[in-house]
Amino acid sequence: MNKQSIIKKILHLKKIRNAVILAHNYQTEEVQDIADFVGDSLGLSQKAAAAEAAVILFCGVHFMAETAAMLSPDKIVLLPDPRAGCPMADMITAAALRHEKEKYPGVQVVCYVNSTAEVKAESDLCCTSSNAIKVVQSLESHRPILFVPDQYLGSYSASKTNRDLILWPGYCPVHMHISVDDIKNAKSRHHHAAVLVHPECRPEVIALADHALSTDGILRHARESGVKEFIVGTETGILHRLKKENPEKVFIPASQAAVCVDMKLVTLEKILWSLETMEHRVIVPEAIRKRAVNAVARMIEII
Repeated sequence: MNKQSIIKKILHLKKIRNAVILAHNYQTEEVQDIADFVGDSLGLSQKAAAAEAAVILFCGVHFMAETAAMLSPDKIVLLPDPRAGCPMADMITAAALRHEKEKYPGVQVVCYVNSTAEVKAESDLCCTSSNAIKVVQSLESHRPILFVPDQYLGSYSASKTNRDLILWPGYCPVHMHISVDDIKNAKSRHHHAAVLVHPECRPEVIALADHALSTDGILRHARESGVKEFIVGTETGILHRLKKENPEKVFIPASQAAVCVDMKLVTLEKILWSLETMEHRVIVPEAIRKRAVNAVARMIEII
């Protein structure tokens, strides 16, 4: 079956299933192009919750589909490839978090949304890369704050809030491997380019950037800025949307190696198969869902 035939069948089945297709900014070009909505993980889940669809097909990784299932318990949530995981989310478990919390009486736990539902359920509130600073600022300064699982987003938030954070030693392998040399080499070839990096990058990389921004923040800044050339320090999948929305501007990846293999597991063929078979369904147990949703709800109250 050729690509156009697959797309035609997907669109036909989407209507039959009353489905909405969500794609993260790091998905492949063809997956982004077939989606109803493209964005960051939490934003997509919120759109799905508001949509009048019975089925949410999430083109992303497992924790994202879990978040959608948490916010839309009355809907069927499908993940086209169950192997699509997140190494950073796997760097902490609910049991490990409970053990860490015991070390710090009265601790407040901030959980990056890039985490499992079980870990969210053990946390006081969640954050995203765009609102982590505001979330940290909202917490009581006299009580210890544990930030999980991304040490680099936590470090960045601490530097912007003057708060002492206990950092879990997790990280995103894709962003961690974007180096100072990558930024310097790109700048040497593109002298007038602005440098935009994700706050999951290491502090020394952020220090060389003009702005540290979430994926949606990078997209918004690129649209609104008068600058015509950008070096982009995040997963390369975002370049497709950046170029699509700003055809008159130039976008250079800080590193061609900044590719998340998990994000690339979803294909058009797997989307079609998922709609045909209604697999693989992502379900969050209700006891965990209720506690995890509380952490997300507290965050939304703040922002």
